[in-house]
Amino acid sequence: MRNTLIFAATLSLCVAAAPALAAPGTVLRNDKIYSQPSSSSAVAGSVPKGASVNILSKQGGWLRVTAGKTTGWMRLLSVRAGEGGLGGAGVGDVVGAATTRSDPSRVVAVAGLRGLNEEELKGAKFNAAELAQLDMWVVTVAQAKTFAGQASLVAVKVPALPEPKPAKASSSWESN
Repeated sequence: MRNTLIFAATLSLCVAAAPALAAPGTVLRNDKIYSQPSSSSAVAGSVPKGASVNILSKQGGWLRVTAGKTTGWMRLLSVRAGEGGLGGAGVGDVVGAATTRSDPSRVVAVAGLRGLNEEELKGAKFNAAELAQLDMWVVTVAQAKTFAGQASLVAVKVPALPEPKPAKASSSWESN
């Protein structure tokens, strides 16, 4: 009986302390909270731009959050980790993310690699069929010009960068 009481008290303390372990975040755009980390799952709720959320965990490109009484999953790039609203700390956020002194509870996204871990990248293999599917999205120069013209975009001539020059050897062992 005593062990059951101790277990129940410990469990109650863990449940009560769980929100304290969550990292604060701010919603960057009006978005939905999904029941699972997938945009095809059921919508559990929605949050407006600027709302505060508690970030509970991260899975791939998704964050498990609590907003009010709703708990679910939001896209990683829809939430800015940390307190302070939409203004943010600016450069401090970038510096903090790039240094070893950054807060480990903060979530950092790297465009192009989010959702992939080191093991998945090491196990990546060439897939000719997937590459061939990209050919379906090829457009002609004329199609691109028509599309740009519809958006009132104009071509701008940009000078080419100079060819890179080889670096000079900085020590005697590099020149051998």
